[in-house]
Amino acid sequence: MATLDATRPEAGAGFAAAAAAERADVAIVGGGLAGLSLALALRQGLGPDADIVLYDPALAKDFIDDGRASAIAAGARRLLTTIGAWERISREAEPIRSMVITDSRTKDVARPTFLTFDGDVEPGEAFAHMVPNAALQQALIDTAREAGIDLRAAAVDSFEADRGGVTLASGTGRPLRTQLLVACDGARSRIRSMAGIGNVAWGYGQSGITFVAEHERPHEGRAEEHFLPAGPFATLPLPGNRCCVVWTERTADAERLLALPSVVFQEELEQRFGHRYGWVKVATQPKAYPLGFAMARSFIGDRLALVGDAAHLIHPIAGQGLNMGLRDVAALAECVTDAARVGLDFASPTVLERYQRWRRFDTLAMGVATDGLNRLFSNHSDALRAIRDVGLGLVDRLPRLKGLFIRDAAGLTGAVPKLMRGEAL
Repeated sequence: MATLDATRPEAGAGFAAAAAAERADVAIVGGGLAGLSLALALRQGLGPDADIVLYDPALAKDFIDDGRASAIAAGARRLLTTIGAWERISREAEPIRSMVITDSRTKDVARPTFLTFDGDVEPGEAFAHMVPNAALQQALIDTAREAGIDLRAAAVDSFEADRGGVTLASGTGRPLRTQLLVACDGARSRIRSMAGIGNVAWGYGQSGITFVAEHERPHEGRAEEHFLPAGPFATLPLPGNRCCVVWTERTADAERLLALPSVVFQEELEQRFGHRYGWVKVATQPKAYPLGFAMARSFIGDRLALVGDAAHLIHPIAGQGLNMGLRDVAALAECVTDAARVGLDFASPTVLERYQRWRRFDTLAMGVATDGLNRLFSNHSDALRAIRDVGLGLVDRLPRLKGLFIRDAAGLTGAVPKLMRGEAL
């Protein structure tokens, strides 16, 4: 693979600092699910001799299980399998075998089913699995350590890019010189801000209340999404008689609900949850998170790439946020690997522009779709309700169209990166 030569005169104004710096091939800022997955994907693509450094101050702390879980689509599961992490994750994963969508008001006695999906994208392969975020995070950390990724519990304070590379200053003391810097540091990315990359963003005035619920009868891998006027109420299966609840409300109402006595909150939950699974009770502390949309004006900079929430943030109505980030991971790792194997500078504008072209349109299309779905369903209009229910009913009667939607939700349509097809780099 290509190696960094930071001693060339064209290295720019930072020549003196660069000459005294540590060396790495890639530096990743952000030790969340996208950052750790990218480190492992690059380890596979660039080989065991590549120096990959990951910075995140949170690595010094024990990961707090906040009760949240993520839907891992089939394409993302293939990626996690190929980079060696799924074996650790699978014991905590629950396949989604079917999905039911209803459209009603909160106090409606009956909730007619308008759309159903079978859960297999291929025979024997569920289109998605539900996995607690804590299990995902720990499995990726353990796999990264085993793969020799340099995990540093420190923040990147500043960086300077030039023709030869990027020089980073961090709390570890000695600067680091790298060919490529990748920002995986979330929706409020400091790296994106320091690079001067703008961000288009707005809030929805909604918050997602998330927690784990226990119930009497088994869910049999069934996910349900009830579209209510304030926003969707989803129950997503977890191992055992448990599910992850994602309950969308207007922000003021979400705050009011969280302030209720537990007995009253339980009553509100039962009203929305229904009685399909017998009794239900709250098993973890409910928490609310504001919902919004954001898109970076560029996914790349000078020797810089944005991945995951640092590049885009979408409404969780379709459960695609993490999966979009992992698709970024697969695309960037493939672009970098392809360039390195033919001896090219894998952080050149040509290589990074390939990554941006690959991901930007797909991300924008998903963002527009989820924004439109939220506006279509999260309202009190009887006219819109009638129109969308007719639309859902028509889709339910067209097996080929349903099959296309399943494959799209599984991340298996369009220009699918190798890792998401289950192919090694």
